[in-house]
Amino acid sequence: MKQNLVIITSFSFFIGFLGLLGCENDRNSDMICKNNPEICADLHQDSWCRFEKADLIRHRLQLKQTENPTGLQLYQQLIHLENYSNCIELAAGVQHILNPQRTQERARAFAVSTQTLSELRDYTKDNPDIYLAYYRWIRFNDKNSQDIVIKHYQNGAIDDPEILSQLAAYYVRVSPVDAKRIYRFLFTSVAAEQFNPDWLLGLASVFQQQQNFEYAYLFTKANSLMTDNQVDQKQLNGLINGNTELATVLDTQAQALIIDIKSANFANSISAQLLEDK
Repeated sequence: MKQNLVIITSFSFFIGFLGLLGCENDRNSDMICKNNPEICADLHQDSWCRFEKADLIRHRLQLKQTENPTGLQLYQQLIHLENYSNCIELAAGVQHILNPQRTQERARAFAVSTQTLSELRDYTKDNPDIYLAYYRWIRFNDKNSQDIVIKHYQNGAIDDPEILSQLAAYYVRVSPVDAKRIYRFLFTSVAAEQFNPDWLLGLASVFQQQQNFEYAYLFTKANSLMTDNQVDQKQLNGLINGNTELATVLDTQAQALIIDIKSANFANSISAQLLEDK
């Protein structure tokens, strides 16, 4: 007989994920709640936090239909619970003039969500799964969990961009060579829509530590062009001793780098050569 994971709170609690948006998103969530009322019993009823609530509902449904949830599914549920709880906390502080009961309902939903989140964290606290260890590391700076993640990386067992990004940021401080290796993998393997501009700043930090100030300039400039981040051009020029001609060349390279990043074939682009060992 199929058994579903059930975490006891004040209400029945399940986990899941699907991927629809907008009005269709809401209709799908309403249908799930109609057919599976226990999934939605602890959630508020009005339109606040509609996306966070919909994600949580769909994610609960999948777990209800899953015999043995994976570490990734439990990690995703932790994130959805956090997002919902954080959103409904803000909503609970907004007083509904015409219907005070709705304000009370949001406050109740927030209280239950924090309890549920706490119980799920406790349920997974000793689970060595890479995703759950990663969660404990980034949320609680748990050293043992960090060691689990690092060991998986050293064994070549991690290819998730999110985890690798966190590892790269960690290695910028303790092992620039490893950081550069991870960033190189991310740049050449991740789809353009998944690219995180912060990786450019991570590489800039690595090159600055290695006293490759031209590349530190280049990647910092690329980040500023790709985002709304403001950069002190005078300070940036200081990296290359105020050489304005060199700055012009590097600015052009930074623009080309962004174009290649947004292309579908960065690994074979000219800019990929910037990530080779130097």
